[in-house]
Amino acid sequence: MDKVVLAYSGGLDTSYCVKYLINELNLEVHGVLVNTGGFSEEELKVVEKKAYDMGVTSHTSKNILEEYYSKAIKYMVYGNVLKNNTYPLSVSAERVFQSIEVVKYAKSIGAKYIAHGSTGAGNDQVRFDMIFQTIAPEIEILTPIRDLKLSRQVEIDYLVKHGVDMNWEKSKYSINKGIWGTSVGGVETLSSQKSLPEYAYPSQLKRNDEEQVTLTFDKGQFVAFNGEKDCPVNNILKLEAIASAFAIGRDTHVGDTIVGIKGRVGFEAAAATVIIKAHHLLEKHTLSKAQQLTKESLANTYGTYFHDGQYLEPLMRNIEKFLEDSQKTVTGDVFVTLRPYHFMVTGIDSEFDLMASSFADYGEENNAWSAEDAKGFIKIYGMQNKIFYHVNKDLLDV
Repeated sequence: MDKVVLAYSGGLDTSYCVKYLINELNLEVHGVLVNTGGFSEEELKVVEKKAYDMGVTSHTSKNILEEYYSKAIKYMVYGNVLKNNTYPLSVSAERVFQSIEVVKYAKSIGAKYIAHGSTGAGNDQVRFDMIFQTIAPEIEILTPIRDLKLSRQVEIDYLVKHGVDMNWEKSKYSINKGIWGTSVGGVETLSSQKSLPEYAYPSQLKRNDEEQVTLTFDKGQFVAFNGEKDCPVNNILKLEAIASAFAIGRDTHVGDTIVGIKGRVGFEAAAATVIIKAHHLLEKHTLSKAQQLTKESLANTYGTYFHDGQYLEPLMRNIEKFLEDSQKTVTGDVFVTLRPYHFMVTGIDSEFDLMASSFADYGEENNAWSAEDAKGFIKIYGMQNKIFYHVNKDLLDV
């Protein structure tokens, strides 16, 4: 029997894929779950048991949190990446790294096929297929749900027919969780008018007080939380545990999907949102005007390509080198106040703080120029406009 590696999550679609690949295509199915922070140890055990009950030859779980941080999250923080100024690429970036791990595993066991349970209507099919085709063009991709255009009920009926009579009652909301945030899709996100109700979010409000926290960055990396040093992954998890209790980081992302239609999805990303905003404030104090302007443009490109599954585009490595180099002075403490449903980044303390120079205090006094210097600068600074409207008097519409 030929081997097929299936990106398996334990849900209806991937469960159908297991049975279909075995019964209809006579393949030896090897399931792999790639954990980017969305599964507890107990949940992983439940998924593994379900996989073997479905009939897989083998099932493996791979934890890639550290790799995902060092190759993705780190650069998204450096770039303050928020798709459409809103979405911290919670799930979309994870799919890329899950795809990479699945195809690496397929090559390691000599699989002839790779399979996933994506439909033909979303972004994930693009992300999976592009990575698979680039890294292992010799391995054929199988997508039963997409190819057969299956409805949920057809999948359930097929599984029941083959002895899998489980409770597949569809949850009202589709939840995808990872270390950088959780996406929430439901009937409200299928149209443009409604917002998700409170109960749709996995992290419910648990605290009505407020808490002051300190995030410490070293060259752009989140190296300590409340004065306690730890690796960035653990610091993210610690912050998430506290900030999610305040129901922070909820929003709805509206954007252009890879397949050309508009898409809308809710999400909660407490740690990601706080970290990005805290890091951004620290950069405002420690980077030059030109650095910030250039970074913003490049980071927007980086986030767009990442979202669209183009992580392997060579330009991404070029931008990463720029982003990393830009972080040389992004070191210091950032102070944040957490409150129910929102937070405030209140200030920073850094040895590289450009406000701490002895040249001037904005709007108050200066030590570096005279009043005559200021007048001369303003005259020269406005000279281009003055010349333009002197020559084009009819265009001065004021």
